[in-house]
Amino acid sequence: MAQRLKLSLACWDYDRTRSLADGTVTPDGIDLIYQTLPVEETFFRMLRYREFDAAEMSLSSYSVSLLKDSPFIAIPVFPSRMFRHSSIYVNTKSGIETPQDLIGRKIGTPEYQMTAPVWIRGILSDHYGVDAASVEYYCGGEEEPNRDEKLAITLPEKFHIHRIGPGQTLSQMLADGEIDALHTARKPTTMDSRPGTIRRLFPDYKEVEQAYYAETNIFPIMHTVVIRRDVYEKHPWVAMALFKAFEESKRRARENYFETAAMKYMLPWLVAHVEETIETFGKDWWAYGFAENRDTLDVFLRIHHEQGLSARKLEPEDLFAPECLESFKI
Repeated sequence: MAQRLKLSLACWDYDRTRSLADGTVTPDGIDLIYQTLPVEETFFRMLRYREFDAAEMSLSSYSVSLLKDSPFIAIPVFPSRMFRHSSIYVNTKSGIETPQDLIGRKIGTPEYQMTAPVWIRGILSDHYGVDAASVEYYCGGEEEPNRDEKLAITLPEKFHIHRIGPGQTLSQMLADGEIDALHTARKPTTMDSRPGTIRRLFPDYKEVEQAYYAETNIFPIMHTVVIRRDVYEKHPWVAMALFKAFEESKRRARENYFETAAMKYMLPWLVAHVEETIETFGKDWWAYGFAENRDTLDVFLRIHHEQGLSARKLEPEDLFAPECLESFKI
């Protein structure tokens, strides 16, 4: 029997990756060791210590790494996507009613390089005139003190970044009114534990996000999948092997949404939601691949550069293994 390459992969528990995690789908030539880890842990361990052969990765941090020592190369797989208008939270006593009211305010963000806030700042700048340099940013742990940037960043002087204190958390600071707003990926726990102190900037975020998609055709990408460059250079075939396996795992997950004899998910009107989603996005509403996502990636890389996170604007082609930029035809 031919020997298979042992490869470790760290990724979160998504429906679209579950067939990889349970071994139902196996990448060609690879004996995959799948570790299900929270995204913050995966990013930290991969960026700081490069513990895994491949891993889910923050699109922003990966883009930062490309202009440093470039330790990874990505494949055009996007396990996490999310509209982020819903992720702007404000203190209810801040007087902030519109996006323009954020100008000149104190805004928390766990890490300036974090992908969700990059998208939020870009949306606010492109669509509401709130320049990323027009506010004061306060960075640190949302729920636990002493969170640092996973990769060191050096920003132009026009951006105003402050570290919060060693015992402080952004969630508590927002509820107390020490910061006016929060750009983040997770809902702050104080929104529930201290009701009435925090609300979303866009209460009708679904309608706002639908309008944003109708205008831009952008479904924001949060994470990609990277391979350690030394692994890729020794075994360049793993890029397409992993891409094909991720694609097949996603296809199997998608099929489950159309099962109506005995529904697999605890959502009473799942069928209606799926039909609505297809009407908006088309049949492949969570597209992998380069060509299908180039325009979205190009916007992200532009705002990443405008926000001082990349010294030059990267091109979408710079991100991925060249084997994954095209496919064979029969």
